[in-house]
Amino acid sequence: MPDKSNSIFKLRPLEKADLEVISPWFQDIEDLARFDRKLRIPFNMTQTEEAWSDVFCVSGSDHKCWFVVESDSGQLLGLAGLEGISSVNRDAVVAMFVEKSARRLGLAVRATALLADFAFRQLGLNRLTSYYRDDNHISRDLVERLGCQVEGTMRQAWYADGEFHDMIVVGVLKQDWLVRRPILAKELDPSTLVTFGSGGVSDWSWPPQVGECE
Repeated sequence: MPDKSNSIFKLRPLEKADLEVISPWFQDIEDLARFDRKLRIPFNMTQTEEAWSDVFCVSGSDHKCWFVVESDSGQLLGLAGLEGISSVNRDAVVAMFVEKSARRLGLAVRATALLADFAFRQLGLNRLTSYYRDDNHISRDLVERLGCQVEGTMRQAWYADGEFHDMIVVGVLKQDWLVRRPILAKELDPSTLVTFGSGGVSDWSWPPQVGECE
């Protein structure tokens, strides 16, 4: 269980050593089917290392980047990443996963908002895309809070639990995020913070200081 007495969490780059902790998160068949359209078979450690190998290659860093959500005590609680980063189209696919025991701490919305800041302010992207299974209300509510708009439905594109589900495609533009950002910052309790690194720099924390968003 995460340390709930500590409300400061950090986002840091995924390391190879983290895979040993992360691998068991994806042994749950129900979670696999709900959050990942492609992955259906739980991976062993060797398969997990192979699946994530390109994340740790210098050549792959131009196209994807992944971070872990970590408590001050060093406990890993989630993953947040950008896939398919395009310097030409200036877009990427954003993904977020929180370990089950930490799903009611407000980490997902804060970590994903921080990743949106990173995408638009640091990488110069103009658009983020995401997808979710039509009955996954957790993901639906998350992307709605970030200001994502539903852009289409891929009918029966997600097979799980013995039936086909629709897949919802959503997107948020930089201009949408700049409108939504100060509103979301005021909605979130500042006593729980997700920050890049351990210094808690307000410029790279979520929620940011309210004055910074005005």
